[in-house]
Amino acid sequence: MVWTAIVPWKQGPDTKSRLSATLDRSERQALASTMAQAVIACLSGVESVATVHLLAPAAVPPWPCHWLRDKGRGLNAELAAARADLGHRPVVIIHADLPCLTAQDVACLLDAAGTTGAAFAPDQHGRGTNAIALADGRPFQFAFGSDSLAHHRQQRSDAAIIARPGLGFDVDTAHDLHQWRTMALL
Repeated sequence: MVWTAIVPWKQGPDTKSRLSATLDRSERQALASTMAQAVIACLSGVESVATVHLLAPAAVPPWPCHWLRDKGRGLNAELAAARADLGHRPVVIIHADLPCLTAQDVACLLDAAGTTGAAFAPDQHGRGTNAIALADGRPFQFAFGSDSLAHHRQQRSDAAIIARPGLGFDVDTAHDLHQWRTMALL
């Protein structure tokens, strides 16, 4: 199965705002950029991913991906529009703040979705959704936000749940940032 990847990335002064007590604006932007580049590079190395799209307000020309303009309608509306524009082909949405993501993590998610029609990767707390793979064109409403995993599962109870460290670990809080920095030193 051939997949199209979408990496939503919140650019600008509000990026990683929950880290504002720990990092200043330029540090948060640099961190977000570093993580987004790593996710795009990872996806670019997955054989079954034919195309990678960055969903963001501004293009990043040197990056190895296509750009989908985020028009400010909110993440869920932007993803729905992007999926419709791409023709409801097999799509994987992977958030840009997964610094430990590996090609094997992505392959597991895509293989599971290929079998069941859909697969979700929960965050490290088991409440949020860090990645979604939709293998079929069935209707689906993105519900990222508070307790998104439960909302997504309500729509696709048949979806596989893929809990892997690289898919589950996102950097949202000062604790997450410290944990990632500690892992990077090992």
